[in-house]
Amino acid sequence: MPTKIVSFIFHFLILIVQSSRMMSQITSALSDHEGEWHILHESIGISAMHMQLLKNNKVVMFDRTDFGRSNLSLPDGRCRYDPNDTELKIDCTAHSVLYDIGTNTFRPLMVQTDTWCSSGAVLPNGTLVQTGGYNDGDHVIRTLAPCNGFNCDWVEFPQALLERRWYATNQILPDGRIIIIGGRAQFNYEFYHPNSQDSSFSQKAVRLNFLRETRDSDENNLYPFVHLLPDGNLFIFANTRSIVFDYKQNRMIREFPAINGSEPRNYPSSGSLVLLPLDENRPIEPEIMICGGASRNAFQLAKKGKFQRAASTCGRLKIMDKNPVWKMENMPMPRVMSDMLLLPNDDIIIINGASSGTAGWELARNPVTRPLIYNPHLDEMRRFSVMPASARPRLYHSTAILLTDGRVLVGGSNPHIYYNFSGVEYPTDLSLESFSPPYLSPVYDHYRPRIIEVDEVVSYLQSFSLNFTVQRFLKMSVVSVRLILPSFTTHSFSMNQRMVVLKGVQISRVANNTYQLFAVGPSTREIAPPGYYLLFVVHSGIPSSGMWIKLQ
Repeated sequence: MPTKIVSFIFHFLILIVQSSRMMSQITSALSDHEGEWHILHESIGISAMHMQLLKNNKVVMFDRTDFGRSNLSLPDGRCRYDPNDTELKIDCTAHSVLYDIGTNTFRPLMVQTDTWCSSGAVLPNGTLVQTGGYNDGDHVIRTLAPCNGFNCDWVEFPQALLERRWYATNQILPDGRIIIIGGRAQFNYEFYHPNSQDSSFSQKAVRLNFLRETRDSDENNLYPFVHLLPDGNLFIFANTRSIVFDYKQNRMIREFPAINGSEPRNYPSSGSLVLLPLDENRPIEPEIMICGGASRNAFQLAKKGKFQRAASTCGRLKIMDKNPVWKMENMPMPRVMSDMLLLPNDDIIIINGASSGTAGWELARNPVTRPLIYNPHLDEMRRFSVMPASARPRLYHSTAILLTDGRVLVGGSNPHIYYNFSGVEYPTDLSLESFSPPYLSPVYDHYRPRIIEVDEVVSYLQSFSLNFTVQRFLKMSVVSVRLILPSFTTHSFSMNQRMVVLKGVQISRVANNTYQLFAVGPSTREIAPPGYYLLFVVHSGIPSSGMWIKLQ
């Protein structure tokens, strides 16, 4: 064999070994490196009880209208006149804001009826549909369309819901409808039809006995966990039980074993749940993960001043297994009222909450200020990494969402019946902060992809292209493309959150440090309902910033 060929093969093998070592080092460093906290605003005027990222890189946040004046005035002398309000009939302060990620600014929005403990989902056209609430808001739907001006605001449709929806759950469906499930003393569901001329919902509510069966003395089945499965059915979890439900035929297809242990996982026990990423590069096996919660009767005990230790367990369940069982593991600390978010590199962040008590006014103690990052691909003893602590306790009515640039936005904490800033152990918190996961550390900038061009519209099963740059490219096999549907987050559950890993990724170098990538859109609407997604390129565990695409 010629000397030059032998030399080429030798150097090529060295590059492969070096590349593998670099990837191993990056993976190890990511698990060791700590993230960073940054205060964005000491006060946005309201407590961020509900959050949704919109396609114009703005975040809508709101709390409730019935616990007094907020710290943010409505513009132009506007006031809310509400004879049904339990606190103020005339209120000239805002209870909703629109936050601009790029400029780190916010402005007040006007919401008329009470949004306390409501729910939401985003339509395929990018409009947020927000449903229900308390008192005069429990039958209301509200919409907020993305816009860049200062004139857009909430539009409200009174009495548009068939039933009272307080602590209900929303899920976007493959056909663009929204299903609204449950609520306090509501053992049924109904639909929102976006093309309805009168903005009404379904003609009648449909009974769902599973919700009645899972109710206990503390309820513990409010805000049921719901996810759309790749076969088009719904996974529904309430209290300790879960089912696969065919909403088209109104029938239960399958019931799973109760999660190990006796701890309920839904509000007010308030664990959290995610659907793990759906990877189209292999046969899709949907898997659910639930973490945290409160002991049974924790709500009643906390009202008597006895704050039980929260659950420290997580359970994973493969939905399609022939004999599915919950595989349990332990977090480094107990948690209740945490939020779980999918990060673009496959990790899961568990953030906010307390280690004892339960959800409700003054019913939790011992805030957990250290986020956890969970890597589902490592061996069990290495999956959890403990991140640095925030200086701010985030208890009842705190929220967190993923931002376009990969940071996590955190706000809220209103563990009292009113805006109470003094004389209590945990005052109402109006601040806004961000947490930067380890992958955003500057030490990984050489490996971070930067998308410079992408098709704005992606079609099902159709190839599309994008261009990206990266200073230090390792190899093509460590590059993936992910779509993330941003969540509506409230009360420890991120509704509609999902990630799809795309198939057919092909990469070619087009210039120095610049690459062209081709990928194939999702296979079906059941795997990824139509709408606006954040697209991330991930290179050896380091994600780019997300770019908005419209899936249709």
